[in-house]
Amino acid sequence: MSDHPALHQDTPLEAASPFELRVDLGKGVPETDVRSALATGDMGFMHSFTTGSAVDGPGVRVVAWTTGCMWRCRYCHNPDTWTLGNGLPVAVTRAAEELAKYRHGLKIMAGGFTLSGGEPLMQHRFAAKLLAASKAMGVHTAVETNGYYGDRLTDADLESLDLVLLGIKSWGVERHKALTGMDPGPTLEFARRLAALGKPVWIRFVLVPGLTDDPAILTGIAEFAAGLGNVQRVEVLPFHQLGKFKWERLGLDYTLRDVQPPSAEAAEQACEVFRKVGLKAY
Repeated sequence: MSDHPALHQDTPLEAASPFELRVDLGKGVPETDVRSALATGDMGFMHSFTTGSAVDGPGVRVVAWTTGCMWRCRYCHNPDTWTLGNGLPVAVTRAAEELAKYRHGLKIMAGGFTLSGGEPLMQHRFAAKLLAASKAMGVHTAVETNGYYGDRLTDADLESLDLVLLGIKSWGVERHKALTGMDPGPTLEFARRLAALGKPVWIRFVLVPGLTDDPAILTGIAEFAAGLGNVQRVEVLPFHQLGKFKWERLGLDYTLRDVQPPSAEAAEQACEVFRKVGLKAY
């Protein structure tokens, strides 16, 4: 499987920001090639690479953003990554070569490589191959995932991962479905599996006023995370409106257009809920 050179030859892999709107970059890929890519992982569909990130794992990192996501989080800031075909078709060898350009600098800066999305485990074979290639370079590896398809990764696949950035969006089945459209069960089961394997986890939680700031949600997630034993930290991410323009440009119904970001005080109060159960929260 190789890149499709006729498709968007002038589209660079690297983007200035993951907030760049990208659509239809893989529109011309034959359906048979899409199926083959998903089955083998020899090709993936990527929104972009970004460099110099200090918020996607420890140190300074290169982040690869894949396309394809089955969740429909109401606060998603990259809805253009929901659709697989919006991504640029990239051979896993090319993606690894792109990453290799930065490997020495990443080691010097105690950084690494983070695979994010979209939901990268929708392309689980591509994810496994790219993470293994990164690990073989001696680069610290992380994946940011909602965990819903965590069971697609074998224990051997997980050996290529140094860290999992696990998004827990809400607490309680109905609240979670109202926010994401999906059941939280597979996410929590993946979290338990990672705990049993002793795999380091950072929990990522988006604080949205009036939607996820209910004390019952915070307490539920905090108690669950504290009971796992492998959660190194919790990142409370304040809701923002940086992705609003994407919803509007894509003609999607954005229900949070009038919601303001939480105050610094509200974010600190949320962190305290996690700290009270013995977790580091930021």
